[in-house]
Amino acid sequence: VIHGDSDLIYHLQGAQPWMDNLGQTLNQVDTIERHMKYLRCLQHIEELSAAVQQCLMTSSVWEAIRAVDSMAMLDAGLNQSGCSHLQNFLRETLHFWHKIIKDRLASDFEKVLTQLHWPIISPPTQSLTPTTNCQELNSQLELLVTQLLALQTSYPSVSPHLSTPPSQAPPLCLPIQIMLQPLSKRFRYHFYGNRQTNSLGKPEWYLTQVLMWMGNSSTFMEEKIQPILERAGATISARVELCRGLLSLVQEKVASDASRLLYDDMIFCHLVEEVLQFEKELRSNQLYPAVLPGLLHLLLEDAILQKWLTVEKKMAVEKMDAMLSAEGAWSSQYKDISDMDELKAPDCAETFMTLLQVITERYRTLPCPSAQLKFLGLQRELVDDFRIRLTQVMKEESRCPLGARYCAILNAVNYICTILGDWGDNVFFLQLQQAAVSLGEEGLLGGLGIMEVGRLASLEGSLFEGLLALLDRLKGDMMGRLLEWTIREITEKARPYCQDRWLSLPSQHDQSTMTLSSSACPMMLCVRDRLLNLHQVLSLSLFQLAWQGLAERLDNFLYQDVILSNHFSDGGAAQLQFDMTRNLFPLFGHYCKRPENFFKHVKEACIILCLNVGSAILLRNLLKESEEEMRDWAGAEDPPPESALHELGVYCLAPCDVLILLNLRASWPGQ
Repeated sequence: VIHGDSDLIYHLQGAQPWMDNLGQTLNQVDTIERHMKYLRCLQHIEELSAAVQQCLMTSSVWEAIRAVDSMAMLDAGLNQSGCSHLQNFLRETLHFWHKIIKDRLASDFEKVLTQLHWPIISPPTQSLTPTTNCQELNSQLELLVTQLLALQTSYPSVSPHLSTPPSQAPPLCLPIQIMLQPLSKRFRYHFYGNRQTNSLGKPEWYLTQVLMWMGNSSTFMEEKIQPILERAGATISARVELCRGLLSLVQEKVASDASRLLYDDMIFCHLVEEVLQFEKELRSNQLYPAVLPGLLHLLLEDAILQKWLTVEKKMAVEKMDAMLSAEGAWSSQYKDISDMDELKAPDCAETFMTLLQVITERYRTLPCPSAQLKFLGLQRELVDDFRIRLTQVMKEESRCPLGARYCAILNAVNYICTILGDWGDNVFFLQLQQAAVSLGEEGLLGGLGIMEVGRLASLEGSLFEGLLALLDRLKGDMMGRLLEWTIREITEKARPYCQDRWLSLPSQHDQSTMTLSSSACPMMLCVRDRLLNLHQVLSLSLFQLAWQGLAERLDNFLYQDVILSNHFSDGGAAQLQFDMTRNLFPLFGHYCKRPENFFKHVKEACIILCLNVGSAILLRNLLKESEEEMRDWAGAEDPPPESALHELGVYCLAPCDVLILLNLRASWPGQ
């Protein structure tokens, strides 16, 4: 075995020079073969170039386009070869012939377009007599558009063999590029340089002009160009392509102007307004597809967006100052139209919410949720600022909470709460809420715990909840102060009534001859006047809260200061019941069907005080027995005293309270 191995090594060492020579020869053959292929490729390029030249000399445009397409195929094949010089030579040759063919076709195309009265600058009018060579012109138009489309696919930068990056829009279709040239020249002539029409303060001039060109050209594009594109198998809209081309002119102009206006608030604002209006008309009137960018993305550039937010805030604050200091700030413009004035919102509050609504309309169409959320954050900031201003004005007016301005401030707070509550259920703001949660917006969600964020994510809460809580607290404080002042005024008027001779009033067997206690008149007049006044100055929902709150306080006052502070003869009890049921309760009857239900303590106390003697004795005995049983026998099985009270219509007062009331009766047998 050892002897065989040494023979093999000796043999391999002897064969190595032969192997080296053979390897060199094979490498030389490979190099020569690659050179031959390189030269053949070069020769093929020369042949294709000569073929294009020959075709153009004989006006065989289709053949020339096919030869150029072959060059494009060859260019795609050389992408992985590494022969950069060869590929550069091929591309230069391809560009050379592509330009020559394009220029020739473009020249013919422009002549045909001129005969068809392109570009259409003014609104098209129906020609009375069609041109004599109409059919021939249409044939030429179709041929040239089709050839230009075919030529475009052979251009390396837009070759079908090379994919366009998804973020980059595909280039305009070549026939449309040529159709745009006269419009582009006009645009640059009028809206660049030292022309009077190139005014930074008048963006509407070029924006309106472009919209007019789009509108004027749409019929021509749909009737003349679109059918040709469809027959050529192109899946594009001629009208949309023209709009896209015109938009590129406007985009360049707006981007240039906006960057020059960052230090001029008024003109910058005007530009933003005009861009938003242009976008609206572009989408609605020109039916420009939503998937294609218009102008709004230009407003999302960091510097421009920040400027927009700054100016929006500055303008809003200035308007807030103006609206709060205006002469009619605290009166409602609908005060004389009863069916339109349920909320009784003062002008300043209505103007403020309109201001917020206008801001919403401006940013609603922005194609970026994070930008929209910045504007929502600004709106929340403005609402809080307005709330603080209302609080300051309220403090100035708090010495007179029954005055018209104090009530107008209360109406303003209630109006803002109502509108923000509606916005919380609005689809647009719900979508923003979801975006805020998914983007984790610190500005809007900062300080919220996991539970609160979870509620927002499940749409249980709203982005306005924090503001609404502060506004509701202000509303509650203001309503409380208003009712305190009202009840204080009523109780002052009620002092004589509290001290009336209830114990010595004689019985009156005929209720039809009874009249209101003279001592009650000032109190009743005060209640009536205050209710009428509050009804006039407060919104409907606030007035509901006000009269019910007043009824609750009045019920408590009359129970404590009139009923529990006196003893009553039969005549006194009857007079009290008459004053309450025939005079006080009906004052509130204008605002509900059963006003007595809001005076439960007074109503039930009158029932007890007016019981006939026999029933009163039985009830007192029952309550005393029940009290003793409760004390001595925890497990007594007798029916509870409440059932007896319920039979009398007493549900609110406890048995111990009823006993106290029974002891206030003066007419007991033997007394």
